Amino acid sequence: MTVRTVTVRRRRAGITACAAALTVAGGLLAGGPDSSGGHAAPAVVRAAPAAAAAPVLAPSADCDVTKSAPPAEDPDGAAIRRIRQRGTLVVGVDQNSYNWGYRNPRTGRIEGFDIDLAHAIAASLLGDPEKITFRTVPTARRIDAIKNGEVDLITRTMTITCERLKDVAFSAPYFRTGQQVVVPRAAKATSLAAAFKGRRACVAAQSSSEAELKRDPRGTSAVRVVENQLDCLVLMQLGQVDTTLTDGSLAAAQAAQDPTVQVLDESVSDAYMGVAVNKAAPDLVAWVNQVLAEYRAGGGWQRSYAHWLAPTMGASAAPYLP
Repeated sequence: MTVRTVTVRRRRAGITACAAALTVAGGLLAGGPDSSGGHAAPAVVRAAPAAAAAPVLAPSADCDVTKSAPPAEDPDGAAIRRIRQRGTLVVGVDQNSYNWGYRNPRTGRIEGFDIDLAHAIAASLLGDPEKITFRTVPTARRIDAIKNGEVDLITRTMTITCERLKDVAFSAPYFRTGQQVVVPRAAKATSLAAAFKGRRACVAAQSSSEAELKRDPRGTSAVRVVENQLDCLVLMQLGQVDTTLTDGSLAAAQAAQDPTVQVLDESVSDAYMGVAVNKAAPDLVAWVNQVLAEYRAGGGWQRSYAHWLAPTMGASAAPYLP
């Protein structure tokens, strides 16, 4: 079956024409092609008050971001029956995160580490990894897409936080990461303090990075908030921002796309990625956790890591074990 891709339309209007045309290293266009075969431009950015109050993201006594439902396969679960009757698994993904979820300009297919996991879930549920419909969802709309039933689940470098657990359910963690900084090599910044103080920072809307800079602006002169994290790389290439805060995994992907930027070694915080699912679908959460257990045990996780991530993140990583 041919994999279908549907783009969830962005709500904000406006296009940054020069950014849309900018080609990053390796021949990848920063916006990536949309479902109609064109190229989606980076979102228009908006200013965010650096000192705004942030949601509490740190684990508390009643919140453990590493805990999820026990692995189980219940073919009679309501969500599982619905997916099987439809005949396709609808997954929210990114098409702009190199090596995680990005559209290969040579094949037109969305590929990457998160995409391999989505195919593994489809294979388990429907007996065919290609019985899947991808919907590209901006960072800021991930939770809405789950709650509104636009997708069955999201595999999109989404970190598990106590705040997000109020709105959606998560699988067990499948990747450990942290917030890291991307800066131009020409800036010669060697510390977080040098990267932030008096600098214009960029983060993706409703991301953990945005929440972190709201909690502690770290002396930034301004914070720009964009719809997708790759838009920050484009703005940095255009000289409109000085530093980007994003997940360490995505930071490595940005540096792999553009050799003029670098990732600082120092991390801001630790975080865990999970598959996001509607809270009303506990049977799907349990099924995904069973897939994750088998994916790790069977070597699928390690093979996918070696293919997509080892070149930029190192070959020594092992699957996160809850």
